[in-house]
Amino acid sequence: METEGLINQAYQEAKKGLQEGGIPIGSVLVYNGQVIGRGHNRRVQNNSAILHAEMDALENAGRQKTQVYRECTLYTTLSPCPMCSGVILLYGIPKVVIGENQTFMGEENLLKERGVEIQVLNHKGCREMMEQFIKDQPELWNEDIGE
Repeated sequence: METEGLINQAYQEAKKGLQEGGIPIGSVLVYNGQVIGRGHNRRVQNNSAILHAEMDALENAGRQKTQVYRECTLYTTLSPCPMCSGVILLYGIPKVVIGENQTFMGEENLLKERGVEIQVLNHKGCREMMEQFIKDQPELWNEDIGE
């Protein structure tokens, strides 16, 4: 499957999160062209301190061998925060495709410094959904990003 279709799957996950009353960020983990894990931010829904979209996608992929992670691409609607970037580095995921980084700039520089390939798509839908969410629910957004 191509990049556009895969980021759109992450975008659909973000929409699910919003519909559930959560934060609209979605992610899919792809191995050999197949989605092996998908998820969305579930901090609100699960009363979780750590269940960001990337973490949810990895959790839903289940335990994988090291070599699988090292051949995966992670698609996420928003630039990864420090926690999610740490998980990307921990498991050696070599490529991250980001829907947008205008509403939040995560640890892209750290990832690049550590050899992770970063591709930012400037996906209009991802950006507009986050802009609207931040406008509508600034307290919840600030809670999630720790401000």
